[in-house]
Amino acid sequence: MADIAILGSGGFGLALAMMCRRAGHSVVVWSKFQDEIDTIKRTGTLKSKLPGVKIPSDVGLTTDISCVADKDLVIVGIPTSFLRAVCVEAAPYVSERSIVVNTAKGLENGTLKTMSTVMKEVFPKNTIAVLTGPSHAEELARGIPTTVAVTSESTEASNYVQNILSNDTFRVYVNDDVIGCEIGGSLKNVIALAAGVIDGLGMGDNTKAALMTRGIKEIRTLGIAMGAKSETFAGLSGIGDLIVTCCSMHSRNRRAGILIGKGVDPAEAVEQVGTVEGYVCTENAYALGKKLGVELPITEQLYKILFEGVKPGEALKYLMGRPTKNETEDQFLVRNSF
Repeated sequence: MADIAILGSGGFGLALAMMCRRAGHSVVVWSKFQDEIDTIKRTGTLKSKLPGVKIPSDVGLTTDISCVADKDLVIVGIPTSFLRAVCVEAAPYVSERSIVVNTAKGLENGTLKTMSTVMKEVFPKNTIAVLTGPSHAEELARGIPTTVAVTSESTEASNYVQNILSNDTFRVYVNDDVIGCEIGGSLKNVIALAAGVIDGLGMGDNTKAALMTRGIKEIRTLGIAMGAKSETFAGLSGIGDLIVTCCSMHSRNRRAGILIGKGVDPAEAVEQVGTVEGYVCTENAYALGKKLGVELPITEQLYKILFEGVKPGEALKYLMGRPTKNETEDQFLVRNSF
């Protein structure tokens, strides 16, 4: 049995807590919001995050961030915009022996750093791992079979996380490509937001299939430019996560995109849906592509829809009218360290 602390009482944090508790581990969830803790303790549910899901009473709940002290795993389930601040708050209490596991998918505003890079800066003495892949909280919480990947610069840490978290409804694979896994998990939110726009415009399966296929090519292009391995994007953190996020109504990115495709102002659509990681990540990925000199046409057009007022139909028309090319050619790939 492992002793686990989870930072963040969002849907995924609570779902992970339930999964870990079912597997026999000791789990405590930290929330910044006392009202969320009170609601769960009073009703056994948190309808705003996991509607219809009963949260077991033996899952610990607290607003005291020192709960991370002396844990085997500290799992961070915080949206990217707030991750650094929460980690800084937790850092004084995290034991050096603890493996700190990131589940957030995105790039840091301004610095364009991956979340594991941010966490290495905040926890320089700890081993950092990343848990990523196709894993909607709504299904994970219900014990629906789910498969993800864990990656770390430490193979020992990856193997430990795999052994601790794997059970009869949650299967964990080890992947040794940290940057590839993080870029796959981050950029799939961008493509899923675009997929929602396609749905909102009333386009068909052909259009979405094209978007997803060229989308994974775009994700791979950026990943390779950052030093990732090409094969990673054919795996769970690449095409796997892309499929589930583009095709499911559990996906907030897709739901926000549908509203935008139907004519809702992008900022208003995000406000209606809630946390939409693809909205912020589009801006950051667009900037990162410019910095590395790689061509990201879908990301670029989505950026223009979200932040420059371009109409979705015009962006789609532009993408369909781009110069023709060979499907397998690798253009504009620049290998850089980042």
